[in-house]
Amino acid sequence: MDEDDIPRLPDARQRLPDLGRLRLLVELRRLGTMAAVAAGTGYGTSAVSKHLAVLEEEVGVRLLTPDGRRVRLTPAGERLVEHAVGILAAVEEAQSELRGRTDPAGRVRLASFFTAVEPVVLPTLARLREEHPRVVVEVHEHEPESTADLLRSGGVDLGVVYDYSLVPRVVPPELSARAFEEQPLYLAVPAGHPDAGRPVTVPELRAFEESGWITNSRGTDDDELVHRVCAVAGFTPRIAHRVDSLRLVNSLTGAGLGVALLAESGIERERPDVAFRPLDPLAGTRRTFLLARAGRWSWPPLAAVAAAVLGGRAGRQGG
Repeated sequence: MDEDDIPRLPDARQRLPDLGRLRLLVELRRLGTMAAVAAGTGYGTSAVSKHLAVLEEEVGVRLLTPDGRRVRLTPAGERLVEHAVGILAAVEEAQSELRGRTDPAGRVRLASFFTAVEPVVLPTLARLREEHPRVVVEVHEHEPESTADLLRSGGVDLGVVYDYSLVPRVVPPELSARAFEEQPLYLAVPAGHPDAGRPVTVPELRAFEESGWITNSRGTDDDELVHRVCAVAGFTPRIAHRVDSLRLVNSLTGAGLGVALLAESGIERERPDVAFRPLDPLAGTRRTFLLARAGRWSWPPLAAVAAAVLGGRAGRQGG
């Protein structure tokens, strides 16, 4: 074997990043200030600052830059955090396997949109309590756009989000999705409306051209869905109301103040004042999926929560 083919150990001056310091950098990205990192880790603020300065020496690039009285991550620092999340998750998983520990433990911050909390999140918590009692889930209610931002910033670990097949959500490259549910769409109309009891095709939506349409006040997806479906029907809808509460959407509809497109989980079948007309498949479906940072799925607590969410459903990975 030629001497040039013999692998060489890294030069002692080229130190690999310390995992503890990588964790501090990840926490700084998540919490925003060194004082918050210090409070969360037990270090003093000055110690956190020194450790991060050493980390900059270890990687050989500037990771932080002054921002008023605080610091923020440089582009290199942001990129290192993206790598660090996957590295730390892989190390934790390897340590668990080497120790023979099969029961995951840890806190997972889960963000979910409102109508998925009861049918998806609550059964998940019940399964975890039985199967993995050492995993603690902290639930946050957010619309999908906010959830994606929180995942990118490190504010949450896992998200339950949705999109519409006619309005597909663009998943950022640093995030990864696993779909697990698809629901048909309905047109909500006042119960006394003619043909209230039968399905409606997309062309027949033209009959609602003069009606006010009701959409979500906290996200743009519903607006875009209504505009695209109505465009196929040949008209531009008039958005009369934007509200956050699905119960209020149904109440406005029942009072004759508008119509709405709703996924199956958003309809209140027991209401006598609203009729829910199955919508033509041409209008598409609402799809629900899990969202996490790429490379984070193998972290044992998150993997346990994801498995509990998917449950008996046939999940598929994408993104």
